[in-house]
Order: sequence, then C-alpha cells, then structure tokens
Amino acid sequence: MMHDNKPPIWLMLSISLLAFFWLIPVLWMFSLSLQPNDLLSRTTANTFLGLVPIPFTLDNYKAILDIGDTPRWFLNSLIVSGTSTLLVLATSTLAGYAFARIPFYGRRVVYPLVLAGLMVPEQVVFIPLYIFFSDLDAHNSLSTLALPRVALPIGVFLMTQFFKDVPMSLEEAARLEGCGHWRIFISIMLPLARPMLITLTIITFLYSWNDYLWPLVSAQRREFFTITVGLAKIQGNFAQSQGLGQLMASGVLASLPVIILYLVFQKYILKGIALSTDK
Repeated sequence: MMHDNKPPIWLMLSISLLAFFWLIPVLWMFSLSLQPNDLLSRTTANTFLGLVPIPFTLDNYKAILDIGDTPRWFLNSLIVSGTSTLLVLATSTLAGYAFARIPFYGRRVVYPLVLAGLMVPEQVVFIPLYIFFSDLDAHNSLSTLALPRVALPIGVFLMTQFFKDVPMSLEEAARLEGCGHWRIFISIMLPLARPMLITLTIITFLYSWNDYLWPLVSAQRREFFTITVGLAKIQGNFAQSQGLGQLMASGVLASLPVIILYLVFQKYILKGIALSTDK
C-alpha cells in the first residue's frame, strides 16, 4: 500500500506565509530601488506599502554605476571572493581528507587546535594581521584582501566530518586496484563531496563578499575598494546620500551575486546541510 509522504497543505501554506513575511524587507528594498527619488522623498508607501514600483525607473541603478568606480569595485569583489573561495576549498578538502583518513603523527593534537580557531573572534587577530601585512608592505592589493580569509576552521571541520562518513569499503576497494591517496582523493572523495563542497562554496563566498572591516582598513586607494567599501564611501550616511532610491539600489547591487549563487545551487546546499546534520 502506497503512503503519501507529502506534507499537509496547511503546513505548506503556513511555511509559505512565513517565508513571504521574511522576504518583505528584501522585496521592499528592490521595489524602492526602482522608484524615483523625488517620489520617495515624499512617501515610501505609495502602492501596497511600497512593494510595487509605480512609477518604474532605472535611474537609481544608472546613477550608482556612473558614480565613482562601481564596475571596478564590483570586479574587485568578484576576484577577492572567488580567490578566497577557491583557496578555502583547496585547503579545507586536503586538510579534511588528511584528518579523516590519514593516520599521521600528531593528528589528535593538530585537529583540536584547528577547531580552536572557531572560538577565536576575528577582532583578536585583526591588529596582528594588519601589522604583518604592513611589514610586508602588502596593503592596497587584491591578494592581501583575499589571503586572510583562507584559514577557515569551519571548512576543515565540515570536510573532515564528511570524509569520516564515507564507507571505508570504497577506499579499500580502490586500494586493491592500486590507487594511492591522491587517486582516491581526486577520483572518489571529491565527486562524493560535491554537495558539501557547494555548501562550503556558498558559505565562503558569502563571508568574503560581505566582508567590510578588513577591506576598509587594508585598501586605502579607491582602485582597490571592494563593492561593500566603495558603496559605503559613496553613500557616507543616510543624510548625505543622493536619495533613498540610490541607497536601496546600492544594496541590491551588493547582494545580487550572492542571491544568484544561492538560487542556482539551492538543491546542492540543502543536500549538503542534510549531510552535515545526518550523523
């Protein structure tokens, strides 16, 4: 006898309603970015609490792109976030496989030390990190903006836990075929870890893209600003901004890549979260 495992309609409606209320601030930001500033200076609730952009205009986005070096800042953020993400994936997967599968001397000491990094606030190492790159005369460069984000303990933890759960029979079968650690890692472990890798990619990219403090301090020259720092410099504060519409447009531009990345890889993210919690 077949059993219907679908959730009840009332539950789906309740979740959809909660999701809509959670999305209202995002929808409101997007709608306000498409409305004229002269209208927003008088009211922000002209149609259905401002959620419907009537009248419609793209002038706010055009103004943001015409001010300063916004396209260059956007490209800087893509380079910095993409580089950080690739390096985190490389180091986390290699370290996770070593901690999970290779019984090297000192593993039981090194792994807890790596996890201890989860308990260290970023602000504690901020000044030593700044002095270190100052001594190297390495500030005002994209590599300096990307490198401090490479050491990500949560990435090592997630990959270690995943590789520990891979059945030993797969590795033993590969060894009978003459495969070494590198061949097993590349041909077996990495394909199996695709959902977790995509989840880690989203986490790392989001963390790097939204980073504001380190780029603010390390990049003093405008050509090395990231999108978060550059737009903040343009707007200054709400009182000095060119208008509410431009302020919302800058917020949409800053968050758009992360939203697109999440929507594209949503099913893999959910699968990766399920793998990390199903222990």
